[in-house]
Amino acid sequence: MNRKAIWLVIGLMVASMIGLVVLQMVWIRWQFQLDNQKFNDKVYEALGEVKSKLDSDAENITLELFKKKNKFYNSEGGDVISSYLNKPSEGWSAGLRKYELSSIPNFLLKPETKLENLNLESVNLYLKQALDSRGLLLKYDYGIYSEEAKDFTSVNGNYIAMVVGNASDMESDQSQILINTNYSIELFDDLNTKVGSLKINFPSKRSFLLSSVVLPLLSSIIFTVIIAFCFIYTMYVVFRQKKVSEMKTDFINNMTHEFKTPIATISLASDSITSPSIISNEDKVKRFAGIIKQENTRMLNQVEKVLQMARIDNQEFDLRIIPVNIHDLITDAIVNAKLKVELKNGQIETNFMAKDAIVHVDQNHIANIMNNLLDNAEKYTPENPNIIVSTKNYSNGVEIAVKDNGIGMSKDAQKHVFDKFYRVHTGNRHDVKGFGLGLSYVKALIDAHGGDVFVSSELGKGSTFSLRIPFKQSDQT
Repeated sequence: MNRKAIWLVIGLMVASMIGLVVLQMVWIRWQFQLDNQKFNDKVYEALGEVKSKLDSDAENITLELFKKKNKFYNSEGGDVISSYLNKPSEGWSAGLRKYELSSIPNFLLKPETKLENLNLESVNLYLKQALDSRGLLLKYDYGIYSEEAKDFTSVNGNYIAMVVGNASDMESDQSQILINTNYSIELFDDLNTKVGSLKINFPSKRSFLLSSVVLPLLSSIIFTVIIAFCFIYTMYVVFRQKKVSEMKTDFINNMTHEFKTPIATISLASDSITSPSIISNEDKVKRFAGIIKQENTRMLNQVEKVLQMARIDNQEFDLRIIPVNIHDLITDAIVNAKLKVELKNGQIETNFMAKDAIVHVDQNHIANIMNNLLDNAEKYTPENPNIIVSTKNYSNGVEIAVKDNGIGMSKDAQKHVFDKFYRVHTGNRHDVKGFGLGLSYVKALIDAHGGDVFVSSELGKGSTFSLRIPFKQSDQT
């Protein structure tokens, strides 16, 4: 899959995920609004039920008061006041109305009478029953509001003091919230006069409504996060596999190139030996035989590198731990690398500052590691290489640094430089030979010794590879 196709898939997946999240949020919002509407309907149903019961109670209370104030009260008088209070203007003659009005005490004709004589315990009971029966089991505040006083006569079943005309100074925060509540119903409005109202507020309404959508909301978030994680991980694997595939392709190309030269040389030398003009010349035969042997050894070394990394990956290698003077080992490695460096008009300097240079390591592997680092320093410094090898002690061992003045590496290259088959690009030229296995070998063997390897580099200013090797190692097989 090429990069354009991968980015197209990523774009479509991201767009789909965003659309899915938006759609889920819209659904949840609709559900919240629907639950809010149902909540409002239930509240007003409950208030209507309470109002009906209070109207019935108020009529009974008014009749009881009429009994006490009117000594001429009889059953007919009860019917009179009931009819007057409930149907004040339907088919009444002037004479009958005058008679009935004279029979009813003036205070009973005031619209506020019903409001003033409400039984607060009954209000509380009716309200609780109405709300509970509709599943509205949450905390609430309520109050009886008087239009005459412009304030509450009671809040939460308790009478409150009122100063008519100065009510605003007496309002508490709770009363102010009740005044502005959306849930209110007029009481005793059958007298065509605004007497008062029952107001109720639910402080925890939002939490109550959210509780109904919290499960789908959490489920949506969890599943979205899981999908996003799987998508990101999948893309990570795709890009990683693509990179590995590119590195393996590069490795095969490099291997083909590396083997092609010695094979061609061996073929040419073999053809030359069989030539009549050469086969009779012993010196030339020895020369061509030496070339064949040299190129054959070169190929065997290349194959050994690949097989060696396979063994390292499978942990099929032995560490033969012995005490080694790291300075002597570095000096031997420099002798091997010096010739190629001098051919480029370069030099290798040493700065041995480690006072304790004896480490317990596998001498062959550490020697190979130093050879690899010096070889890389030379290969990636096109002209006049100046390589500095320094040592110093740290708390638990010896630190070795190999610094060059070569082409350097980008930040991205530094992240992958120890990966198998990875090679720092030098353009379209194949002037840097190798399979991209050297530094991965260095990393694997240093880890096996319990040490660390670091790289610091800047493009155009060279690189520094640092190794930390502990003083002592346990024998490993």
